[in-house]
Amino acid sequence: MTPMSPLPVTKAVIPAAGLGTRFLPATKAQPKEMLPLVDKPAIQYVVEEAVRAGIDDILIITGRAKRSLEDHFDRNFELEYYLAERGKSEELAEVQALAEIADIHYVRQGEPLGLGHAVSVARKHVGDHPFAVLLGDDIMDQRSRVLEAMIATHMERGSSVVAVKEVPTDELSSYGCIKPEAIDGVAAELVKILDIVEKPDPADAPSNMAVMGRYVLTPEIFDALDEVKPGVGGEIQLTDAIGILLQRQEVLGYCFTDGRYDIGRKIDYLQATVQMALERDDLGPAFEDFLVRLVRERGLLGDT
Repeated sequence: MTPMSPLPVTKAVIPAAGLGTRFLPATKAQPKEMLPLVDKPAIQYVVEEAVRAGIDDILIITGRAKRSLEDHFDRNFELEYYLAERGKSEELAEVQALAEIADIHYVRQGEPLGLGHAVSVARKHVGDHPFAVLLGDDIMDQRSRVLEAMIATHMERGSSVVAVKEVPTDELSSYGCIKPEAIDGVAAELVKILDIVEKPDPADAPSNMAVMGRYVLTPEIFDALDEVKPGVGGEIQLTDAIGILLQRQEVLGYCFTDGRYDIGRKIDYLQATVQMALERDDLGPAFEDFLVRLVRERGLLGDT
């Protein structure tokens, strides 16, 4: 086990350099991270999650055609003037708050060489600090406290912590997968990671516990990334670096069950949009009435 870190986790890295090919043609002219979930772009939910966990220094890894990400979290004086002139004070306060939500920085990943490479680009910014990595394809419910619990675990044990969740066997090939071991005398949701494999064949998977796109990492991960050999397509996998890291220090899995929306696939994106709209006090009741009418019109509820 590494010594307890004396530094709080105040830095986060959000990789956002992907091309979003699964959402073409919508992502031809806009980043996938700017696709809206109800009335906010996906990346805003991720940034807000980091801020709720006490993080105030965020580095977004971008690529070509990602300028709208920067614009979203910047001031827009023309829009603010328009809103002020028309007395739209609530909307004005909301857009102004985006520019003050955290210290947000940007660095470009020159080539799309994998998640591990994207994280390695953050090395100079992160320095010797522990940091969180939040993937934009995984959106957490606003009531979720998974990231806060992961940070608390790191502060207590000085370990890197990876969020994991049980998934059906036929989905294991879409995720990194861990080999867990129970730890005596600690919370049941914590397991020690003995091995981690990227997108295994289900028959060869070490368990059905899959990595869910939230990490709290010690800075030693950067040395591990330096040692990772490129895989298919020349990509550097973060999973491979974690595999190296766990040979040198304790790496824990934080197990959770609820509160995650996978928006990396179209059907999951649609489901997430519906679920999040239903949870809104201002939209939920009317939207639920609409859905009930819709399924009845389609004959999906029968006579019930």
